[in-house]
Amino acid sequence: MESWPWPSGGAWLLVAARALLQLLRSDLRLGCPLLAALVLLAALDWLCQRLLPPLAALVVLAATGWIVLSRLARPQRLPVATRAVLITGCDSGFGNATAKKLDAMGFTVLATVLDLNSPGALELRTCCSSRLKLLQMDLTKPADISRVLEFTKVHTASTGLWGLVNNAGQNIFVADAELCPVATFRTCMEVNFFGALEMTKGLLPLLRRSSGRIVTVSSPAGDMPFPCLAAYGTSKAALTLLMGNFSCELLPWGVKVSIIQPACFKTESVKDVHRWEERKQQLLATLPRELLQAYGEDYIEHLNRQFLHSLSQALPDLSPVVDAITDALLAAQPRRRYYPGHGLGLIYFIHYYLPEGLRQRFLQSFFISPSVPRALQAGQPGLTSARDIAQDQGPRPDPSPTAQ
Repeated sequence: MESWPWPSGGAWLLVAARALLQLLRSDLRLGCPLLAALVLLAALDWLCQRLLPPLAALVVLAATGWIVLSRLARPQRLPVATRAVLITGCDSGFGNATAKKLDAMGFTVLATVLDLNSPGALELRTCCSSRLKLLQMDLTKPADISRVLEFTKVHTASTGLWGLVNNAGQNIFVADAELCPVATFRTCMEVNFFGALEMTKGLLPLLRRSSGRIVTVSSPAGDMPFPCLAAYGTSKAALTLLMGNFSCELLPWGVKVSIIQPACFKTESVKDVHRWEERKQQLLATLPRELLQAYGEDYIEHLNRQFLHSLSQALPDLSPVVDAITDALLAAQPRRRYYPGHGLGLIYFIHYYLPEGLRQRFLQSFFISPSVPRALQAGQPGLTSARDIAQDQGPRPDPSPTAQ
């Protein structure tokens, strides 16, 4: 069978020049990723010529080139025009940065804040255009939610509402699930889950009318059991599953739903070491005596030190998350999930493909290293004696933390 000749010499240079011209005409970012892709394709071409029949090599090279270059191509973006977007949790962090970027792009932004006089709210009022409207809202208060929903319906009557960004969230205590008061779980669910649910359901008539977008900031802690984040992670797991349901159910209406699963970034709440210290002291002061006797104050101090150390490694640049939210709002075909930040690919690979024991060890070494509770340490009283002490002295009441 006669083989197909490969281009060589001047012919190969001509083919390469035509391919480069086509790339320049396409919507690709010229930079290191594109150069790396071209080098990869050249190396693959060299291997294909030597290891595969010409037709098979052509198929492999063409398929690989299409996959690699399509991943590098800029997604088609919709025009901003007069689109309006509501963003929750704009006092600081991702919400504040996203509100500023979308306002600069020409969006009409409705930004909710917990406190209209907070530094973040004052910054938005100073640096953004008159299109941005600040709305006070506490997601634990139904009256606040109703007022914001009504304002949004009136304010977007002429332009319509294009997008909702569920960004507001809260984490209260960093401790084992047994150490966290039940009220902590309820508060996290109230803010992180039920707040987003009420906002989404309340604005769905407007979003269905515009065939718009729902973008929700969740967390990898909702996908895997990060140590000491049970209350926060449980609420984010429920939120992620809810948005998955919305994604399927709203397809006939043309509403696209995206979930943002960011790595750890240095938002204001992450950087506020004093607040985490206060919450640790609050936990120690209100912990039932039985639990304090069984785990020990040193155990909780260790968790807090490990947690603060992991936060010190957080990524300082928030732009990957802001870019992901923007893409979910404007891309013609947005992704269902975005994973901004370094290292998430490795974390999810380990979580989905390695044995459970290795997964747990990795999360502990990556986030909070294990410590031995006082009652399990050599020479300490057993759990039974600790329980007897607790019954004699009586438990302390659980706290009822409020959203901050």
